Amino acid sequence: MPLIRSASSGNGLGVIGIIGIILLIGIVKKNAIMMIDFAIEAERTENKPAREAIHQAALLRFRPILMTTLAALFAALPLMLGGGPGHELRGPLGLAIFGGLIVSQLLTLFTTPVIYLAFDRLAARLGHRHAAPAQGAQPAGGPA
Repeated sequence: MPLIRSASSGNGLGVIGIIGIILLIGIVKKNAIMMIDFAIEAERTENKPAREAIHQAALLRFRPILMTTLAALFAALPLMLGGGPGHELRGPLGLAIFGGLIVSQLLTLFTTPVIYLAFDRLAARLGHRHAAPAQGAQPAGGPA
């Protein structure tokens, strides 16, 4: 997205724009790790199934994720909209951060739970981890 935004605005993507993309990758990665770490902790300590754990993590970590994103967006506004000497250096940085954060945060909030559940199913299928039983299901060998 930052590349499309940069090309559509007529600005080239120089070294400073690439620094913005690296910053963007770091923020998005941190938010995804925060959500996954919370879900894994809920699975281990509260014995929740993966679907319920990632749902709870998405709900509880949404506010901190949104606060981080908004702080970075508001910090990028003066870089993107400002003028004066040195704007040709700062403009692409603000553009890369602003355009990339909007799209990537939406994708992160939707794709992180999906990927988490896909890896959980894959681990259960490969036998590395037992899938949590559905709610109300009796464990194998339980009371009959």
